[in-house]
Amino acid sequence: MGKEEHAVEGFDDASAEPGVWRYAMADRVRVIVDAEDYFALMQEAMLKAHHRVLLIGWDFDTRIHLTKGRRWWQKGWRKLFPSRLGSFIVWLTRHRKDLEFRILKWGFGFFNFLSRGSMVFDLIRWAFHRRIDFKLDSVHPLGCCHHQKIVVVDDRLAVCGGIDMTGARWDTREHRAFDPRRSGPDGNLHGPWHDVTMMVEGDAGRALDALGRDRWVRAGGKPLTPVPSSPRSAWPDELEPHFEQVEIGIARTRAAYNGWPEVNEIEQLFVAQIARAKRFIYIENQYFASRVIAEAISERLQEEDPPEIVLIHPATAHGWIESSTMDPIRTRLVQAMAEVDRHGRFHIYTAHCGDAPIYIHAKLLIVDDEVLRIGSANFNNRSMGLDSECDVFIDAARPANRHCEEGIRALRHSLLAEHCGLAVSEVGPLIEQAGSMAGMIAALGTEREHRLEPYHPGELSDFERELVDREMFDPEEPAELFEIIPRRRGLFRPGSLLGRAIDKLDKIERRRKIRKNEQPGRTR
Repeated sequence: MGKEEHAVEGFDDASAEPGVWRYAMADRVRVIVDAEDYFALMQEAMLKAHHRVLLIGWDFDTRIHLTKGRRWWQKGWRKLFPSRLGSFIVWLTRHRKDLEFRILKWGFGFFNFLSRGSMVFDLIRWAFHRRIDFKLDSVHPLGCCHHQKIVVVDDRLAVCGGIDMTGARWDTREHRAFDPRRSGPDGNLHGPWHDVTMMVEGDAGRALDALGRDRWVRAGGKPLTPVPSSPRSAWPDELEPHFEQVEIGIARTRAAYNGWPEVNEIEQLFVAQIARAKRFIYIENQYFASRVIAEAISERLQEEDPPEIVLIHPATAHGWIESSTMDPIRTRLVQAMAEVDRHGRFHIYTAHCGDAPIYIHAKLLIVDDEVLRIGSANFNNRSMGLDSECDVFIDAARPANRHCEEGIRALRHSLLAEHCGLAVSEVGPLIEQAGSMAGMIAALGTEREHRLEPYHPGELSDFERELVDREMFDPEEPAELFEIIPRRRGLFRPGSLLGRAIDKLDKIERRRKIRKNEQPGRTR
């Protein structure tokens, strides 16, 4: 299907401005931290659905439990309902005669089904329900992936962030080193896992619904019309919003494919938001591997009074392939950035509870407590230009959002409290006393059970450096996946700040090796 045949009611593919697809008002907004709350709240929201639940994700596993054990729904339901996702969707469809489920998952993940046992039987069971439709999304260039994580309930309530409804995601905000409740569908325990997402209700939810319906059609699904408007709300009854009557911005990434143009709003917006920072940038992200992001930060570090930059990420990437590709790129970038960080304002940390590293899967950015941004986009090249991504943000500098700064600050303090083992009320005074977030973290030390530890880059072999510099495994464009990238077209461009810094480091390393080989008695 070419773009000339593609039409979705309520969807416009044009960007509202550079870096932003659309602005829309939200009646209520809640930032949901970690999957214990997310899974339970989404089950409550789906129980209140009447027309359609649209689930879009990178991964999806019907075997997970949304809550630990069965739950009793006090307001309206008179039966116990399943907590297991696959069974819950069938149960809810049977009890809501007008409710439909549309589920979209990245197509490559089809191979996971072979190792997921009962999920195959769930899909067979779903096939007999005409109101449950499960599709695989492979509509992207070879080597790219569908990475959005969006849920929309009844065209009004939506969630966008980093959490997929799949295994190895469930955790509490305590992130205990050992928690028997972190048992996956296969019965194995997984380690502490940190993530965030944003729930919105109102026109912003309708905008995300239009985006989701557009992706559904691009993936080969039949067009979905907007559901009938209704005064009923799927917002969980006991959930207090963090923000009310706010304007939400939405940004996307999409590779050019099948006649559809490339969309790189996410990259444009990151660069603009990094450039506007006056005091600080607080980041939680799974990776640190994007050339464009690293260069944007490096430009700020060259200033006479640069903002403080705090980046929290995992000790190592999840999985052998990811750690073999993303970790060396991070090492190389951090080494280069240390050369340009004249004022010592760039700080990168890993989170721990006891002896266990906490895996940071969140994709969150806070700038000066004015910008709050949450989404699916990682700090790597894939999220800037290859994979389908969606981020949402609140900008307190916009007229409708002048009341949001205090709420954004409270969220930042809450996250720092979670990572440092503090009460939320302690964070503000401790930062003020230390003079900065990094000063507070240093003063707390590394002996606490919950702590942030400075990241120290290791050494790379000549072969690893060559692969990293050529961006062999994290290209910026789909075509680069299948070509040998010439030297310096990749991670470090000639004449750039980081390019000059890495040249200097490489010269120092070559001299060190020459001196080492020239030591008396050493065999060459």
